[in-house]
Amino acid sequence: MKSRLVIGTRASALALWQAHWVKDSLAIRFPHCDIEIRHIVTTGDKIQNVPLAKIGGKALFTKEIEVAMLAGEVDLAVHSMKDMPTVLPEGLMISAVSQRMDPGDALISPIFKTLDNLPKGARIGTSSLRRRAQMRAYRPDLEIVELRGNVDTRLKKLITDKLDGIILAAAGLKRLGLSEHITQYIPMEVCLPAVGQGALALETRRDDPEVIAMVATLNHEGASIAVNAERAMLNEMEGGCQVPIGGYAVVCGNILHMEGLVANLDGDTCIRERIAGSCQEPEALGRALARRLLARGGQEILTKLRMELPE
Repeated sequence: MKSRLVIGTRASALALWQAHWVKDSLAIRFPHCDIEIRHIVTTGDKIQNVPLAKIGGKALFTKEIEVAMLAGEVDLAVHSMKDMPTVLPEGLMISAVSQRMDPGDALISPIFKTLDNLPKGARIGTSSLRRRAQMRAYRPDLEIVELRGNVDTRLKKLITDKLDGIILAAAGLKRLGLSEHITQYIPMEVCLPAVGQGALALETRRDDPEVIAMVATLNHEGASIAVNAERAMLNEMEGGCQVPIGGYAVVCGNILHMEGLVANLDGDTCIRERIAGSCQEPEALGRALARRLLARGGQEILTKLRMELPE
């Protein structure tokens, strides 16, 4: 095993929590390895005043870290799985998927508490087209406000921008010890999560067997099976991070249960499908679910979206 390992990560509080969790977990297993964390600024971090969907690209929070890894400057990258493109740069691979924390979305609304209690025309902050579409489907009367920044910044904007509520990933709030701010865990029937939400992706070089072997000790089999199915669905639909597509899979015994969604930006057309099958072929199940969604009108939705959004 390597005697020294460099982990590449973004410098936000959540990204650093995730990187330190990986560092501490590896240190327990490989106490003689010197592990360093290196901060890398990504495109998504640099551009804070533009909606993500208008920036374009499918690697806004990963590209610069991956470039550093291919250059040999870092040995391992830790990402939020939901930020990962379905197609990785040549020479890189996901060597482990962490045990999944809460995969759902959470509402923070100190005054109104729940979506149903929000008054007509309430202002809700989110940067996600997926959340925006599903909120519009559930409550067409709500005003959806663009919200960028790390978790702390978004919590502050709840007050400074006079918002009635904001929607964030529940896992991120829990990892940062901020779950007391959550006023409602949004049911998946209302808002299906992003593909891979709640899990961490541990990315390595394909030609680095020592690091691959070390990182593999952190892989969670159930989460890996579920996430592989979700990412296969997303890849089949050729969807990126900034497309209103949701997906969630869960292992129950030997059966993988999965649900997927695609919606238009206004949320007046939301197509949902479910499927179940063997855990032995998660990618095939994900692709089959994608084909169902596309056949029911998802193809038309995505074709129109690609004409409206930058590549």
